[in-house]
Amino acid sequence: MSAGAALSAPVFAGVLCAGAAAWVLAGGERVSRRARLVLAGAGAGAVAVRGPARRERLLIAVRVRAARWREWACLVAGLLVAVAGGSVIPLVAGAGAVPLVRRWLRVRARERARAARAAEVVELCGAAVAELRAGAQPGQALTAAMRRTAAGPGGPGAAEAGVLAAAAFGGDVPGALRLAAREPGAEGLAGMAACWRVSVDGGAGLAAGLDRLEGALRAERDRQESLRAQLAGARSTAVVLALLPLVGLLIGTGLGANPLRVLLHTPMGWGCLLAGGVLEGLGLLWCRRIVRMGER
Repeated sequence: MSAGAALSAPVFAGVLCAGAAAWVLAGGERVSRRARLVLAGAGAGAVAVRGPARRERLLIAVRVRAARWREWACLVAGLLVAVAGGSVIPLVAGAGAVPLVRRWLRVRARERARAARAAEVVELCGAAVAELRAGAQPGQALTAAMRRTAAGPGGPGAAEAGVLAAAAFGGDVPGALRLAAREPGAEGLAGMAACWRVSVDGGAGLAAGLDRLEGALRAERDRQESLRAQLAGARSTAVVLALLPLVGLLIGTGLGANPLRVLLHTPMGWGCLLAGGVLEGLGLLWCRRIVRMGER
């Protein structure tokens, strides 16, 4: 085998492994796309009635099931590297990374749940406007709209159940809406409470106010989605740069330098491994801070 072929093989393997790891850390977009196709092709009776908020909640359930194994991928990778390098250090590092990955996945799940709840609030406003323009009373319209939009995989929460009870039995609907608006992603319910209060006290049209509120919430959601799409490239670039040291290890192994032996069995290698891990973590935190500042 020529020197060029010997060099290209580890480079190709490193790029392939880095791409696979980036796919795992990015959240398995292939599963998301497949779920979207399945939900989009499930027929009008299954998806069209449920609406975008319900579809988003089903996608969250699919992602949660697909992400259960990802938090243990670090332990499996550490075990493989420990066997290859003849050291227990990678196994300990992989076990220590499991709670960090679990926390990261939970944060992402909360963000998706927040986005799904915001979409559900927009859908609730639209459904209530449709019921009001069809001739329903405000309490009946809100009850029918909530029954159409709040029957996701987990069912309505305690705050949503309070709103439903207040609307169905003539209770304090604005107070229940303000209480439900405290949940992440449901801040738009505070605007619905204000529209309800103005409509009851001043006689203003509830349908017109909710229609304007729906437009404002939809525009805000579209703006946030556009911002997240623009920042997706920065996040992917940070993940790829974080995986470059692994590519260097693979290239060194392909060239016969045996970097795992140096890193795992010598004091100098232990120092380099510790310093590299600290710098890697600081770099990821710095990139995350830059992305957060861009979002704000």
